Amino acid sequence: MDNSLGRDGTLITEQENVEGLFQNFLYSYTFKDTTIYGKLLEKQYSFVYRDYERGVDVSWGRDEEMKVTDGLFRNSQRLDLIWNNIVSMTSDSTNIIRSFNLTITFNPTDIVFIEGRVNLDLVKVGEKWQILRWIDESNF
Repeated sequence: MDNSLGRDGTLITEQENVEGLFQNFLYSYTFKDTTIYGKLLEKQYSFVYRDYERGVDVSWGRDEEMKVTDGLFRNSQRLDLIWNNIVSMTSDSTNIIRSFNLTITFNPTDIVFIEGRVNLDLVKVGEKWQILRWIDESNF
């Protein structure tokens, strides 16, 4: 049996476990699917990254995240996301730090490589795991 498939044989899961959330994240990037991506994010979602030039942390909410991600999906030819090892995880799976590699191909002469870690605070909403807060720990 192919473990990458959901219960009904699809590539999309019900996000009933943390691995299902990561699988849907991968699917949304591979197929540039904002509908599936939006289902990953809790209503009170926030994204935080460090602006090293200004020396401050910058954050935005779910609406801005969806706009940024839609722009990425529309303006790239291809997104190749690889989830690597889980660096740390709380016993209740509410905080996970996981490394990744992302290759963004805008066109054949404009390719960006990003590697780093996501630091995710997760919540279970009903039966689905969702991302409440994403702290970016990438090299970008």
